Amino acid sequence: MMRVLAIATVLCACVSAHAVLPATCWQMQKHGQQKQADACFTQLTLSRDAYERAEGFWGVEDWQNANAAFREATAPAASPAQYKVRWGMLLHERFNNAEASDLFREALAKDPNNAAAYLGLATVQAQDYSGDANESIAKALAIDPKLAAAHELAATIALDNDNRELAATEADKALAIDNEAVDAMAVRASLELIADKPADAWFSKITAINPHDGEAYTRVGQHLELHYRFSDAAVYYRKATEVQPSLWAAHSLLGVELMRLGQEDEPLKQLELAYENGYRNPATVNSLRLLDTYKNFTTTRDATTIVRLDKKENDLLEPYIQAELHTILETYSKKYKMTLPAPVQVEVYPNHEDFAVRTMGMPGLGALGVTFGEVVAMDSPSGRKPGDFNWGATLWHEMSHVFIITATNQRVPRWFTEGLAVHEEGQRSPEWSDRVTPDVLLAIRAKKLLPILKLDRGFVFQEYPQQVLVSYFQGGSICDYIAAKWGEGKLLEMVHSYAAGKTTAEVIQTNLAMSHEEFDKQFLASVDGKYGAEAAHFDEWRAKLKALATAAQAKQMDVIVQQAPAVIALYPEYIGDANAYELLADAQHDKGDAKAEAAVLLQYEHQGGQQPELLKRLAALQEAAGDKAEAIATLTRVLYIYPVKDTELHQHLGTLLMAQKQFGGAIREYSAVVATNPLDKAGAEYNLAAAYMAAGQRDKAQETVLIALEAAPDYRPAQKLLLELQGH
Repeated sequence: MMRVLAIATVLCACVSAHAVLPATCWQMQKHGQQKQADACFTQLTLSRDAYERAEGFWGVEDWQNANAAFREATAPAASPAQYKVRWGMLLHERFNNAEASDLFREALAKDPNNAAAYLGLATVQAQDYSGDANESIAKALAIDPKLAAAHELAATIALDNDNRELAATEADKALAIDNEAVDAMAVRASLELIADKPADAWFSKITAINPHDGEAYTRVGQHLELHYRFSDAAVYYRKATEVQPSLWAAHSLLGVELMRLGQEDEPLKQLELAYENGYRNPATVNSLRLLDTYKNFTTTRDATTIVRLDKKENDLLEPYIQAELHTILETYSKKYKMTLPAPVQVEVYPNHEDFAVRTMGMPGLGALGVTFGEVVAMDSPSGRKPGDFNWGATLWHEMSHVFIITATNQRVPRWFTEGLAVHEEGQRSPEWSDRVTPDVLLAIRAKKLLPILKLDRGFVFQEYPQQVLVSYFQGGSICDYIAAKWGEGKLLEMVHSYAAGKTTAEVIQTNLAMSHEEFDKQFLASVDGKYGAEAAHFDEWRAKLKALATAAQAKQMDVIVQQAPAVIALYPEYIGDANAYELLADAQHDKGDAKAEAAVLLQYEHQGGQQPELLKRLAALQEAAGDKAEAIATLTRVLYIYPVKDTELHQHLGTLLMAQKQFGGAIREYSAVVATNPLDKAGAEYNLAAAYMAAGQRDKAQETVLIALEAAPDYRPAQKLLLELQGH
């Protein structure tokens, strides 16, 4: 809220009657002298100078007038570049990074040696986790080596990248220049907390400068959050609201963090408080909207799980998700020799934008699922394009995080928990293994894979497009490599070592009996042996695939049949858009060679292809060839990809399962048909009743067949089944 301007009448009691400088007011605020600062800023609002008025309105939180005054101050062509820098920082503070960036660039156009403008750019870039931030910081420091705030930002980025040594060095540089560099102190305090050491000395220094500085605690909370310390982060966000109750950003951060920890009532209170007081950044607004949608969800609980699904999808998806979730819990409990201390909560969002709210402000892909302690949030299959998403693989991935973060008490580097989660996807099913994409192949060819001690940096601040994707692949490949060479048990030993507080260098030395340098050498050699040829021939593959696509457009099916196998051999893992498997299968279909078509679609399936229509096409070919068991297996794979909006999939799979006397599976599929609310409700209920009957569940069969007859009293098959159930 805007501070009351009526205090102008008592200005003479608070500040000198002489003109004040904006820097003086900000210094008062920094030192917790809020009444004096308010008076100082209010005096500035009465200035004839537009720039001074802008700073004054900013200080009393009158954002609209501050923005208007900055516009007036920067209108003259001769206005200092610094005015645009300050205006940009105001817009950044008020959640408008796009226009803030424009202003910083305009300032640099006027004054190429404006260090503050480069720092402003870096600040925006860092908030977006852009690798360009470090370059902008370097430019700022080249112009002004004594710019303490640039060293503070460098320290923040280093810590978020888990480069703790650099973070400490940059923080110390900032403090050597400015012994009141509070952000540097927050970095130092965070380093102690992350190392499980007391940080009281640093908090005492912060308090000595300003006992009401909540922003320092929010900085600490953000650092802890990026190191998986979600509960600890909430503690420091709460501390920020206690020492500075009017710091509405802290209330928002606390609300979002508590939502991530599975709470609802207090997050709503904190977020509403922030919103009502004018703090309306995207995270606040969208989190409030998300909380409002929870009335549309159904929550199912048992002793070990809490599953939240949209009411419209609950009946269809809950049986699949619950069954898979319990399989995961049993598998990981045995593998990691532990039991989770509390039920795990899984939230499934049919609206991708609702899911995106859960990942807002977090680095990395965040595109499929996200884990916060014992809470997992993920997209529903209905929220994604068919073939883009495997909900089963995502659930295994995220649940791996739940176990590993719990097992290590949040003391685990990002590369290891992400890499292990990718590895576990492949352990569940070879077809779910992470495939080498074109971006990864190009990174391998360009030798962009990072040393293991620096791999965390590839997940946060990208230095090139798709580096996060490459880092996921590298992390997973490292865990695959370790498991293949030393056995799965070594990965568990590494989990225990991280839990004991060892660094990655120590973990490699202790568990693999080699230095991290030697490990890098051996791992990269294995990558080269596995993918070197594909990387080397990537351009040839791309050209030949393009030629193959051109042949397909020209309906040159003989050309495709002749050339596609060689294209596949150059890069067999490629299953993306316009892949050679699909082009070849289409050509074989056009030529009427069902056996060859099925063979190439089977290759596609084994490589991890997951376009539902192609897999259903393969299942039809398998069924036609008399291999109903393989057809069932293929259609079951589709259930993990896109089990929604497809009544025919469940109906046909149910029929196949009944014919194979797999009555449990048939019950599941016919139940799914009923959940889709089909036009033929009586037929759907009858099929389900017949499956119950075949499985020996006579009570459920009678209950279900009566529902069928309610929908269609004259439905003869249902009448006949009811008579049979009644012993007639």
